[in-house]
Amino acid sequence: MTQDIDPITLAVLAGRMEQIADEMDATLFRAAFNPIIAEAHDASHGLYHPQSGDTLVQGKSGLPIFVGVMSFAVKSVIEKASKDGNLKDGDIYIFNDAHLGGTHLNDMRLVRPYFNNGELFCYLASVGHWHDLGGAIPGNYNPEATDAFQEAFILPPVKLVKEGELQTDIIDILMRNTRLPQSAQGDLNGQLGALDLGVKRLDELLFEYGPDTVKSALNALQDRAEILMREELKELPDGRWEAIDYLDNDGVSDTSLPIKVCLEIKNDTMSLNFEGTAARCAGPVNIALPTAIATAYVAIKHMFPNLPANSGVMRPINIVIPEGSLLSAPFPAPVGGYTETILRMIDVIFQAAAQAAPERVVANAYGTINALSISGKRKNGQPWVMFSFYGGGHGGSNESDGLNHGNAPISTATIPPLEILEAAYPVMFRKWALRTDSAGSGMYRGGLGATYEIEVLEESGAKAFLFGERGKYAPSGVVGGGNAALNVFTYEQDGGWQNPPMTSKMVGINLKQGQSVRLDTPGGGGYGTPSKRPAESVARDVAAGYITAEKATEDYGSAWQEVTT
Repeated sequence: MTQDIDPITLAVLAGRMEQIADEMDATLFRAAFNPIIAEAHDASHGLYHPQSGDTLVQGKSGLPIFVGVMSFAVKSVIEKASKDGNLKDGDIYIFNDAHLGGTHLNDMRLVRPYFNNGELFCYLASVGHWHDLGGAIPGNYNPEATDAFQEAFILPPVKLVKEGELQTDIIDILMRNTRLPQSAQGDLNGQLGALDLGVKRLDELLFEYGPDTVKSALNALQDRAEILMREELKELPDGRWEAIDYLDNDGVSDTSLPIKVCLEIKNDTMSLNFEGTAARCAGPVNIALPTAIATAYVAIKHMFPNLPANSGVMRPINIVIPEGSLLSAPFPAPVGGYTETILRMIDVIFQAAAQAAPERVVANAYGTINALSISGKRKNGQPWVMFSFYGGGHGGSNESDGLNHGNAPISTATIPPLEILEAAYPVMFRKWALRTDSAGSGMYRGGLGATYEIEVLEESGAKAFLFGERGKYAPSGVVGGGNAALNVFTYEQDGGWQNPPMTSKMVGINLKQGQSVRLDTPGGGGYGTPSKRPAESVARDVAAGYITAEKATEDYGSAWQEVTT
């Protein structure tokens, strides 16, 4: 039974439920063993509808891409439980199958039904990026994978906990299929602890307000999100706009892959149609359908930042993903490089939206996470795997220059500090600095990318693996803004510095002690015509070392020189 709820109570309950998810996030961040969760916050928690699996509430610290994706994970568990017919209080399901739950195989999902007085009230879910889950490549970003089996160990939804009893045989299977069992065990315990906390906080909330009041609040929040979304859409012009961008290659064949979108607005509805996008490819830049739908949600949420994070926002949005495209690849297609593809999806949505409502979007960000894995063995024979992602510049907006050295717009994650990485692994950062001349020009320029140079210290050497993008197609400016610099990756060998044959992807590069890898990441695209940028701003950028004098004159003319004399 649901009931009417007054605005004050609704606001209080919305804050309380959001706080539950936030506290679950914080619990895992403190307990996780691997830096990708503990430092970079590549994880998320939320509450989900008991019948549909739709997102009800998500924490503010979790990755935005998980808002939509985790709904599909919960739906998969609902379907599994329906077939089995034995869902019980105290059960917890675990799986990493990306074709069912979205993203990629490193993201381990735990889904727990929450019961109140014997009735299923909602689901709690936790997802976190585990450091390694077997597969051909340490860290699992395998740019040469042609099926999911070459990427990582695949676990379908199974019960990790049955009515409160931990199934140790499932844990044994998981720990046997990772190069880093201690890290995996620590991350798993952290996720279980976060779910326990979520149950405790929900118990307290329902005891205080009653299940009917809380259920009414959840329904009202979704309905209001839909109303707000429709009102926002009414303020935009009706019309149809297209955009296209490209991936460098799929890691197997050095052929560019188009991603195309048609954005259409009619009154209080929006359509995003991706017809014209490349077909499923051999390599791992494919993504599963749940990931594509969740990515569209992330882009929309960027355009309408004041709307709440629940499924009601998506009711007025129609998303068309062509069957057979690389945006809807079925199992067992490789999907390990999903981050690169969803970033390009966001880019083309922004490029199309900039034609309709330029004030709603920013120019394209740097467009790649540059997933770099360096691995080897220590003197005692223990394996080590340093996996991390790396930042770049964000696009300019109608209000300001882009952010220098930020993280990808698919996430609220942070780049692990070099002190943490150097303390945990036998590496040393020779350089970690902003990259001069990497930003796109504009009335508001893009943010700067970065340069990272990482030296191997282990006596036995190491192997390096890279999964990146934007090596051939630079991040775009909008509304007349200029493009940013390309992504450049090099590595040191006895004969000098080398470039990978696939530009932005490579596998198994041998590095000796003292040799390094180097990333020069893209900046963000510019916003608006460069000639409208004040000469004082250009002169300030030159003085700060953001732009060389030669590049400033090329992009903005010579007027800035008069400011410095």
